[in-house]
Amino acid sequence: MNDRKKQTRLAVLLIAGIIVVDQIVKLLVKTHMQIGEEYNVLGTWFRIHFIENQGFAFGMALGGTVGKVVLTLVRLVASGFIAWLLVRGVRRGMRTSLLACASLILAGAVGNLIDSCFYGVIFNESYYNVATLFPPEGGYAPLLQGRVVDMFYFPLFQFNWPEWMPFVGGQHFEFFNAIFNVADSAITIGITWFIIDQIFIAPKSSKSDTIEEAPEK
Repeated sequence: MNDRKKQTRLAVLLIAGIIVVDQIVKLLVKTHMQIGEEYNVLGTWFRIHFIENQGFAFGMALGGTVGKVVLTLVRLVASGFIAWLLVRGVRRGMRTSLLACASLILAGAVGNLIDSCFYGVIFNESYYNVATLFPPEGGYAPLLQGRVVDMFYFPLFQFNWPEWMPFVGGQHFEFFNAIFNVADSAITIGITWFIIDQIFIAPKSSKSDTIEEAPEK
């Protein structure tokens, strides 16, 4: 098996595996929990806490119906662009490290895109009841207006800032208070890995290629 086929296989397996795991977790949460319901997994610092995100990461959103549709379309375009870069990179002999980064980011983008596109159509609301898959009365929102399911919550520690502290005195602080999903994790790992690669691995790889290509005297 040549390098291109190996890289293609790696990318497909990585992307498909992440999307499948992401969707299985979301389906289990959506069909077994109500919004706001919570279960402790490891003490109180790792919890499954069900929320639905109406916008970007950390709750940033565009307002109204038009905003939701635009956001979904942005996700769709971004996923298509990343897929194009990945295919182009494989054809040009992309380093496996970068291939993994791009695959993680694409898998995460597609995982959340599925929620945005279809969850509003195939599920009813999760407020005050557990949602049903393909409810006879229809879903909670039209196509492209679904909400992203988030569930992983790691409030590792929390405290109140001293009253004498400027700006934040007396306020409650919690680390880490973001609630996310498998797709979000894949995107974060992919981006972090890419930054590390560009700082530490790419310069060495470029130097090595230069040495190999230098003519012998």
